[in-house]
Amino acid sequence: MHVPKPLLAAAFALLPMPSPAADTVLWYPQPGYEIITEGLPLGNGRLGALVLGDPAAERLALNEDTLWSGRPHDPVNPDALRDLPEVRRLVFAGEYQKAADLANRSLVGTPRRQSSYQPLGDLLLDFPGHARATDYRRELDLDTAIARVSYTVDGVRYTREHFVSSPAQALVVRLTADRPGMINFAARLATQQEAPSVDVDPLGLTLGGRNRADASGEGALTFRTRLEVRPEGGRAMPGDARLTIRDADAVTLVLVAATSHISSNDTSADPRKRNDAHLALSRDQDYPALRAAHLADYQPLFRRMSFALGEDTPATRAAAALPTDARVAAYASGRDPSLAALYAQFGRYLLLASSRPGTQPANLQGIWNEKTSPPWGSKYTININIQMNYWPALAGNLAECAEPLHRLVAEAAQSGARTAEKMYGAPGWVTHHNLDLWRGTAPVDGALWGMWPLGGAWLAVQDYDTWRFTGDRAHLERSYPLLKGAAEFFLATLQEHPAKGWLVTNPSISPENRHPFGTSVCAGPSMDNQILRDLFDACIVSSTTLGLDPDFRARVSAARDRLPPHQIGKAGQLQEWLDDWDLEAPELLHRHISHLYALHPSAQITPLRTPELAAAARRTLELRGDAATGWSLGWKINFWARLLDGKRAHELLTLLLIPERTYSNLFDAHPPFQIDGNFGGANGIMEMLLQSHAGELHLLPALPPVWPEGRVTGLRARGGVTIDLAWKNGRLAEARLVADRDLVVPVRLADGPPVTTTLRAGQPYTLKP
Repeated sequence: MHVPKPLLAAAFALLPMPSPAADTVLWYPQPGYEIITEGLPLGNGRLGALVLGDPAAERLALNEDTLWSGRPHDPVNPDALRDLPEVRRLVFAGEYQKAADLANRSLVGTPRRQSSYQPLGDLLLDFPGHARATDYRRELDLDTAIARVSYTVDGVRYTREHFVSSPAQALVVRLTADRPGMINFAARLATQQEAPSVDVDPLGLTLGGRNRADASGEGALTFRTRLEVRPEGGRAMPGDARLTIRDADAVTLVLVAATSHISSNDTSADPRKRNDAHLALSRDQDYPALRAAHLADYQPLFRRMSFALGEDTPATRAAAALPTDARVAAYASGRDPSLAALYAQFGRYLLLASSRPGTQPANLQGIWNEKTSPPWGSKYTININIQMNYWPALAGNLAECAEPLHRLVAEAAQSGARTAEKMYGAPGWVTHHNLDLWRGTAPVDGALWGMWPLGGAWLAVQDYDTWRFTGDRAHLERSYPLLKGAAEFFLATLQEHPAKGWLVTNPSISPENRHPFGTSVCAGPSMDNQILRDLFDACIVSSTTLGLDPDFRARVSAARDRLPPHQIGKAGQLQEWLDDWDLEAPELLHRHISHLYALHPSAQITPLRTPELAAAARRTLELRGDAATGWSLGWKINFWARLLDGKRAHELLTLLLIPERTYSNLFDAHPPFQIDGNFGGANGIMEMLLQSHAGELHLLPALPPVWPEGRVTGLRARGGVTIDLAWKNGRLAEARLVADRDLVVPVRLADGPPVTTTLRAGQPYTLKP
């Protein structure tokens, strides 16, 4: 896909802008001590590292994206097909708890728990005498994707630079001092995995082992990590499980890692050969060449967008100059609007670091995890969380980063076809609420959480949205079979409601939320109907565009017409279930607000086209309250932006950017750490500035009053349009639009009427109100 470079209007240069470092650098005057909440994240999509920056005892926590627990397996419960009709009967009879009990016995997968994403290990660097360091600074520069630590010991200035290179497929660490012969340290490798072995030689260290067992069986993966130590001057001294360097002028460390994973059912690769191939990429390059190749790969992607938010005053400059953790602690004061710009760019940075073409998708923790039993397995939870991970990919001008998600959908469709046949006796494919490395698609954990068959359908719809952004017909041709397969499953499994006559899912749940009858298991929750409406619409548009399957299209259209409509309950809220149970549910402030899918990410509800439903969505948000977990706040920011309420959206952003919801390294706090909140919050900031879901380009649709002036370059909109915006006194000053192809599209300025606008491929179109 061709993405035009953002074009700056002359007016942009006239607007004040905070120091670029305030928008792209995280920095701290002290080392980190808690690896997940204080470590600075680095990654190339496949390898991840967290940098604490201890002067005397550095720890770099390492991850490789295919190192998970367990082994290939198919978790479909052998009793599922036999007992499914009885579960459906119990649901329609109102015997919800009995239905849930039977589902737990016969429908939930075996084993009930999926595999967990695992830590690879630690690179440990011991620097004798450096505990007395002074003049300390630790930083992560988002513009270079380089973490830097500098300090002084006995008059010598020491500097460490760290990055994870995509071209070299390696973690690179550079150790220097401002006097020759002053680099002295010992390097070690350690792991929590099974059967560890460490070999030391004069050139480096090698760590090998096997992944941990879990409920699926013994670990089936082997892994290998190789650290090459490249000193300039001095001497290398191999020892017991460590390599010591003495009196070097400088040292470059190059670490590679690999596992034996090939696919969800093949673990036969040789990690040693993979490491050798990766080391060959960098063996003839000195540090400047490695660094230059890293920047040449990374910066063209990151620099597609820039942000400047809020006024430039002495107060805002002073706030932006504080260390990052202090900025988070003070954000509620309203004096640091550029922290929101930093947060948005950090979200884009995390996506570049955790998801690149050819890698695994970003999981619940991206690619950063130090625990063998991480929260929620650090898996792919697909009832909101992984979808949220990829919301900034398209609007944030990083479409390439969504490739792992596209591949995940295709792989889930393969295993999901087996689940559809074995569990439901149905064609097509289905995935429930979680996936892992082994791509199991049966319900897991328990009926309360797992008895939800819409995960794959939502993923397919999100995959289809890429075509809406790019217009790439080849992508639509790849996406359509996934959409069709998902729809075929529901055409075969939707049940006619005995009292209402609608076609509904049964059994299902409104994700993770109990209704008044002691369980979540039910028929036809609102979110299901909304996702199915989008799925069926996508099938209709795709098959029409591609000139395929008119008979299938007619069946889909007929089924769509029989889905339950949106319903407004007695409190004026959008109903979560077929019946008006919302106010009787046991958790009125539940973190999931699944039935507002129609507001975001879907376009079924908008204030301008469906004002009555938008008012009901607003009422739902009011009843749910503002305070929530980190990722839930991230979603709520997007909801309020879609309701065109920039003030309220920013109020929730303020709740997200507090120490209870954002750790000092800007990782999202569920708590504990869960990366989807970072991506949801970043996308919410972009939704305040540009929306394109409703068939028009809406510029500054929900601009918060606290950002009366600013600029953004490189936003992407559906239709394949790159947009730069500048505003002053809360009003648009100038917009520049560049379309990938000829396009006629309505353009709406803030709360004004839409203006039909003709855009020519590659030709800038300037708007000046």
